Amino acid sequence: MTLFLILLACNLALGLLFTLIASTVERAERTVPAACSPLDLGTGLRARDVMLTLVRLLAWIVAIGLVAVTLSPLEARPVLASPNLERAGAYALFGFLLALSYPRRWGLALLAAVALAGALEAAQGLTASRHGRVVDFMVKGGAAMIGGLVAQGLHLLLARRTAR
Repeated sequence: MTLFLILLACNLALGLLFTLIASTVERAERTVPAACSPLDLGTGLRARDVMLTLVRLLAWIVAIGLVAVTLSPLEARPVLASPNLERAGAYALFGFLLALSYPRRWGLALLAAVALAGALEAAQGLTASRHGRVVDFMVKGGAAMIGGLVAQGLHLLLARRTAR
């Protein structure tokens, strides 16, 4: 339980740090004032910024869920489908949301998703009722990368469509 709380606190701290750094850099890179934007919500807040914040929040909520489910006792883990399908779906969703959350740093977001998969798989070896395996890490890391690449492809497609 102590290991779970430590990893949860580290995950939250890294998520907040990553979000603060990315939002600070994005604010500095803006060239068009928010008041000139057609998506201005009236207080200098653009609809895109609100949506990006919501997607980032959702990505880190999914990360917290992954920590909780991965490190909880095996009996407490919910079962919806086969374990590999559950792993792949959860990490693909996490990779997708993380890459959408940080579109200018999507490669770093993919690296963070794979690193989380590896760290949690290694942490399972420290718990009494769970076991970390390389095959599970490959499923989780591969699914996170696929999810992130799909998000980047979607981002590029939408950017190309709006440029026309």
